Amino acid sequence: MRQWLRGWVIAWVVLRYGLDELVLSHFEHPVLAALRRLLTFGRDLSAPRGQRLRQALERLGPIFVKFGQVLSTRRDLLPPDIADELALLQDRVPPFPSEVAVATIERAFGQPLEAVFAHFEREPVASASIAQVHFAVLRDGREVAVKVLRPNMLPVIEKDLALMRTMAAWVERVSRDGRRLKPREVVAEFDKYLHDELDLMREAANAAQLRRNMAGLDLVLIPEMIWEYCRSDVLVMQRMHGVPINQVQRLRDAGVDIKQLARDGVTIFFTQVFRDGFFHADMHPGNIQVSLEPQTFGRYISLDFGIVGTLTETDKEYLAQNFTAFFRRDYKRVAELHIESGWVPRQTRVDELEAAIRAVCEPYFDRPLKEISLGVVLMRLFQTSRRFNVEIQPQLVLLQKTLLNIEGLGRELDPDLDLWSTAKPFLERWMVEQVGPKRFWNQLKAEAPHYAKLIPELPRLLHDYLRQRPTDLRAEIDRLVQEQRRTQRLLMMVIYVLFGFVAGLMAMQWWLRLRLW
Repeated sequence: MRQWLRGWVIAWVVLRYGLDELVLSHFEHPVLAALRRLLTFGRDLSAPRGQRLRQALERLGPIFVKFGQVLSTRRDLLPPDIADELALLQDRVPPFPSEVAVATIERAFGQPLEAVFAHFEREPVASASIAQVHFAVLRDGREVAVKVLRPNMLPVIEKDLALMRTMAAWVERVSRDGRRLKPREVVAEFDKYLHDELDLMREAANAAQLRRNMAGLDLVLIPEMIWEYCRSDVLVMQRMHGVPINQVQRLRDAGVDIKQLARDGVTIFFTQVFRDGFFHADMHPGNIQVSLEPQTFGRYISLDFGIVGTLTETDKEYLAQNFTAFFRRDYKRVAELHIESGWVPRQTRVDELEAAIRAVCEPYFDRPLKEISLGVVLMRLFQTSRRFNVEIQPQLVLLQKTLLNIEGLGRELDPDLDLWSTAKPFLERWMVEQVGPKRFWNQLKAEAPHYAKLIPELPRLLHDYLRQRPTDLRAEIDRLVQEQRRTQRLLMMVIYVLFGFVAGLMAMQWWLRLRLW
């Protein structure tokens, strides 16, 4: 019964904000056209469709707001006006009562609030669609931030997700654009992100991993997790003191080098993506601050680690080669990489794809960030990708979202920032490391434990093999001796080739460095 009631509420909001015409307007059948006019009678649909969609999601509650935020990242699937409007959705959700938060904390820790905290601020400092945050002080004097999950979230989201799946399947059947927009895949993607965010222990683990990765960079601070007070619905972490990054004038008045701050943001992003393959994927201004403490002055502070992106070595290599070729304006290589990776059909003509990519990207080189928009560039690339049947790579969706966040931060901090020239040296250094002796040596070290375990077992394996053979032992031994001699000759050849290969790699690295200089 509750699910039916929820369905009626959703249907009423859909009609109230005229979202039905977003689907029915695709049809030219007279009966459906008449139905659309009947449904829209007496309603004010003068507001743009994207604005009405955003308002409807806000009316439906936190889960739909979160869905709109995830959907806004799929600019490959949405018209620009809708994507831009959904990007305005923020986690400005009304907080739930502090008494509920306290009860959740006491239930999670199995003891009264006063036994854990010397002081607890009942007024939340931040409230989002999934959780809210309170400041507190532990009994040992450490200042902490306490993140508390909204109560009864799981049954609510399961019901809403079930309805979303039904609506997605319906849209896919009745709308001519339904198959291209992949609504069921979008809902499945949202399902994964949302369930990840509902487990605060997973967020704590993400934060710990990022903290280790960034320890030697000295550009970004990540709060320490207080593991003895971390649960799936309550997370206690080190309290960070900083200024929100979008308060640029306040940072400038404090003496922060804003231009350097913008360049550091690009370095942090590309380090997390290409060095670690593990990156903060929710870098909007609400989650990024800047430290003004004397010992960490001017460093970034990252918060909220519910959504992180991961890339495989193959993903990183293809992306790095694409970026490097792009920065060098080698559009032919970009086209070849897309074909080699299987992102476009094998029969695609390289020259046609090269010309299409050049037409999109060439107008934006040698221009500061204030004169370009990565959103526009990505949108044009997506339009081109549909023409060439480029397959959408799910693992790159979060990267696209984060790149747009970086653009927004860079535009606020330093509109004159040349994103391309800032990123190019980093990527070229990374590429040199990938093809040089350092990469070869690291791979050898990675494989060493496997071979170290295998070599002592060889005599026993040989003995077992001989015992299982019913043939003449002497003939078998003679054959093994011959095999051993051939193996030795082959081993010597491999050693010579290996030395030649290492020498070639060193020469290649020397040549690449000369080119970069």
